[in-house]
Amino acid sequence: MEISVALRMARDAELDLVEVAPNSDPPVCRIINFGKFLFEKEKKEREAKKSQTKIEIKEIRLRPKTNEHHRGFKTRDARKWLQDGMKVKVTIKFRGREITYPELALEDLKEIAEELADVATVEVAPALEGRVMNMMLSPAKFSKKKAAAEGAPAAPAAPKAEE
Repeated sequence: MEISVALRMARDAELDLVEVAPNSDPPVCRIINFGKFLFEKEKKEREAKKSQTKIEIKEIRLRPKTNEHHRGFKTRDARKWLQDGMKVKVTIKFRGREITYPELALEDLKEIAEELADVATVEVAPALEGRVMNMMLSPAKFSKKKAAAEGAPAAPAAPKAEE
C-alpha cells in the first residue's frame, strides 16, 4: 500500500500511522494510537529489565603472609556471596620482596578454590599481573533455594502443652 493512502486512512480513523517493524522488507506499519504504542513498548522494556539478572563481582584481598585464620574469614564471606549468586574475585597483592615467591600465593589460591569447590567453579585460573595475582570464582550451577533447603536443619517439633 502506498504511504499517502495509508496516511489518509489513518487521518480518517483519527489515529496515527506507526512504523512497527522498520527492519523488515517492506517495512511494516499499523494504524494505531501512537501514545498507546509508546506505552506498550515501554511496558515490554520494563518487563524485560525485571527478568534480567545483574551479576555483581565481589572481591577479597589477601597477602602472601595472610594466616589461615584470617583467610577463613575471607573465604566464609566469599562462600556467602557465591551462594547469593555473585562472582568473587580473589586478589593476592605482593609487597616488596614477596614477589620472589609467587608459588606461595598460587598455593593459597588453590586452597581457597578447594575450600569453595562445593559452591563455586574457577572461572579464571590464577594469573600473575604485575604485583597482583588474581583468580575469579563464579557460582556453581544450582539454585539458591535448593542449597538453602539442603543446608537448613529440620525444625524441631513444637513442645506439647501440659494439661
